[in-house]
Amino acid sequence: MLAVRGRRQTGKSRVLTELVESSGLPYLFFTGVKDASPPAQLDHLITDVRSARRPLPDADVLFAARPASWHDAFSRIAAACATEPTVVILDEFPWAWGADPTLDGVLQNIWDKRLEASPTLFALVGSDLAMMERLTAHDRPLHGRTKDVVVEPFNPAECAAVLGSDAGAVAALDAYLVTGGYPRLVSELTRAGTVGTFVKDQFADENSDLVVVGQRSLDAEFPEGVHARRVLSAIGAHEVGHATFSSVVGKLGDDNKTSTATTRAVKMLTDTKRILAVDRPVGAKPSTKLRRYRIDDSYLRFWFRFVEQQISSISRGRHDIAIGTFERDWSTWRGKAIEPVVHDAVFRLAGSHPSLTTITEVGSWWNRSNSREYDIVAADRGHRIVAIGTVKWRPRKQVTGGELATLTEGRSVIPRAGGARLLAVAPTGAAADAHPDLVLTADDLLGAWPT
Repeated sequence: MLAVRGRRQTGKSRVLTELVESSGLPYLFFTGVKDASPPAQLDHLITDVRSARRPLPDADVLFAARPASWHDAFSRIAAACATEPTVVILDEFPWAWGADPTLDGVLQNIWDKRLEASPTLFALVGSDLAMMERLTAHDRPLHGRTKDVVVEPFNPAECAAVLGSDAGAVAALDAYLVTGGYPRLVSELTRAGTVGTFVKDQFADENSDLVVVGQRSLDAEFPEGVHARRVLSAIGAHEVGHATFSSVVGKLGDDNKTSTATTRAVKMLTDTKRILAVDRPVGAKPSTKLRRYRIDDSYLRFWFRFVEQQISSISRGRHDIAIGTFERDWSTWRGKAIEPVVHDAVFRLAGSHPSLTTITEVGSWWNRSNSREYDIVAADRGHRIVAIGTVKWRPRKQVTGGELATLTEGRSVIPRAGGARLLAVAPTGAAADAHPDLVLTADDLLGAWPT
């Protein structure tokens, strides 16, 4: 039994559809329905049983009528799968489970008694990450009975592989910032050729994937009117892609009621939904109030900044307004949006790069007044600052000697950074008058991820 989880649009259902269609085996591919009652879910189960190109053995007899309960349904599935190799996929399982909280216990009972001994591949699939992790927790009936499988979006190197060798590292990283690595969007961008062409083409159609995928994902995650949705909009609309708690409250209504609702929403978005990331200065205590919030998913980060606010203009045929905003702000926005990607790359490179091997934490650093800020700060296990870096995401201009001199000041500003190495990150590296200890280009960053 597999427990397959991953965010919406990562391709879970598509991969499993390819599996059942290419396996040549009898199968059931059931998809749960949001907010449907258990009887309605079982009605859909019957429909899905009958629509399979290669139905389960004896399906016409076993499923001639709707099962009376999930116990009845699983008993019939067990009978169909008893002797012949089969595949059973229960997609959007959290939606069916949410309608009947006993569902995992019922499945555990039938699994232990009958299904586990059958020649069946059984997969439970869901996009609600918290619910899928809860499904197999130590206090739940299915604990110890599943193999967890996480389906992630394409990483930057995989985006590069889809785009092709002619695209280059900068184009691949830009593609990742816009699409989040979601296969459908990467495929559309590949056909368009460049990020700019892709965005302009997609903005010309209110029903394009770039426009609607984000909306559909959010509609599935958040009921209309939930405060968390407004919090995401406030953070995502921020010019540089991250915001403080006070700036979010200020946008939504600066009062005690709004502050309390926002606190609850932030907790849910970070701990349960995991859509928000909380950034703290490297070396700061977890309790520090110097926190910044950003949307963790790079596609949704792009969507909130450049799509959500322009949906009305796109819908009335004025996509030129959306395109104008993109062309005006894209360069500035991506210069900040690339920083979390750089942090991830530097952390990944620590295992193999001789200058980075002691690193255990990578992030940024800023002081209380925001008068000093450093793009990359890396610390070792003893919380000593190993490296300080600057990110200059410019297509042609390298990191200059003056910029490196400013970076050097960080050794005396950041606590425990006196011996820190200087790191320059830019698509084309550092200029001749700059002498950093380490330079990472776009190609170097791309090499941090496996393909």
